[in-house]
Amino acid sequence: MTLPTRRLGALEVGAQGLGCMGMSEFYGTGDESESIATIHRALELGATLLDTADMYGVGRNEELVGRAIADRRDTVVLATKFGNVRGPAGEFLGIRGDAEYVRSACEASLRRLGVDHIDLYYQHRVDPNVPIEETVGAMKSLVEAGKVRHLGLSEAGADTIRRAAAVHPIAALQSEWSLWSRDIEEAIVPTCRELGIGIVAYSPLGRGFLTGRFTSTEDFEPGDFRPNGPRFSGENLQHNLAIVHALQKLAAERGVTAGQLALAWVQHQGSDVVPIPGTKRRQYLEENVAAATITLSDKDLAAIEAEVPADAVRGTRYPEAAMRNLGR
Repeated sequence: MTLPTRRLGALEVGAQGLGCMGMSEFYGTGDESESIATIHRALELGATLLDTADMYGVGRNEELVGRAIADRRDTVVLATKFGNVRGPAGEFLGIRGDAEYVRSACEASLRRLGVDHIDLYYQHRVDPNVPIEETVGAMKSLVEAGKVRHLGLSEAGADTIRRAAAVHPIAALQSEWSLWSRDIEEAIVPTCRELGIGIVAYSPLGRGFLTGRFTSTEDFEPGDFRPNGPRFSGENLQHNLAIVHALQKLAAERGVTAGQLALAWVQHQGSDVVPIPGTKRRQYLEENVAAATITLSDKDLAAIEAEVPADAVRGTRYPEAAMRNLGR
């Protein structure tokens, strides 16, 4: 099976991509050989959009992706991000979007990735202290220099998206979008569609929660950041498990897994939507890619909506401090 393609602005990619973050940080321990094998298999299946960022593993994830694609660069749509600044020990040092930082961050990413250009370059989070016109203006200069092909934003607000697009075409807006994260539907999605901007949905499986593999905080590996999130703790966790149970019932009736049904729901939100489920194992990659072939009828979508309405989830997406960086 080879995935069909979809468009993110002027950029053509596989209908599903691969989030590489968890291969290097945040989701427990990694296995480089299996991670590289997973990237190779994703490309074979047509999941051409590989998503990384300079902050993942403090640069280590870009280096890993670079090693994985060194002999197959022409088959990859390579996406990375800048803006979340981290120190050498991994400490978080804030957000930067000033022109000088944009240029230096791009050069550093190119070195770590071992490539001469980035296909899709995102501002990871909007810097509240720098006008978006300055940030995107610097990104535009990278396009003019041939170091970047297409521009993207991540977790930006509707007004910011409009202002950015007035400086240079924006190919994609990356945001969390899944059955338990639907806050972009009211204003962000319509704005993107008005402007011809594609939507890259990260965490389309609710950080893995919608697969049903996690039922308590004890199910996570040491070093996994998810148990620190409001949706994974205490009473919120127990409430949100009911969403998964409802999804599992619907999935069983259709002969698929809960994760596949959740992912198929995202795929059905529009031909301009490209989910990038993250995994570091080929086993889960194969399951995720198979979801792209699932056809959901209007009746199916209505049944999912009835069981898992937009306001079903309890708890915010991130802890309070990180939530302040969203939708700027």
